[in-house]
Amino acid sequence: QVELEESGGGLVQAGGSQTLSCAASGRTSTVKVMGWFRQAPGEGREFVAALDWRSSRIHYADSVKGRFTISGDSVHHTAELQMNSLAPEDTAVYICVAGLSYYSDYYFYNYRGQGTQVTVSS
Repeated sequence: QVELEESGGGLVQAGGSQTLSCAASGRTSTVKVMGWFRQAPGEGREFVAALDWRSSRIHYADSVKGRFTISGDSVHHTAELQMNSLAPEDTAVYICVAGLSYYSDYYFYNYRGQGTQVTVSS
């Protein structure tokens, strides 16, 4: 089993920046991809970004390209999401995910964190 611990989040003004972090522990040999989804109030879970260490590819949702940057460490199984130029529509619970392969569908990830709230005020 793998546990994901998220940190970061909170309240930020529009136009500001924030960094989220996620660390995997446990059976990390099964972690080859780490990423983030988000869920806004009343909405479904939306893919944000993912690091695929097996293919050395990085994936971003169109809505965050150019504003968000995902980075991480495949040895220590950590992932960070640097979010810049935040807007009120970025307000959501951000959830760290991990697994063996990259998917754009939340439910295909074996491991999911509890989520951390990001609130962007206008």
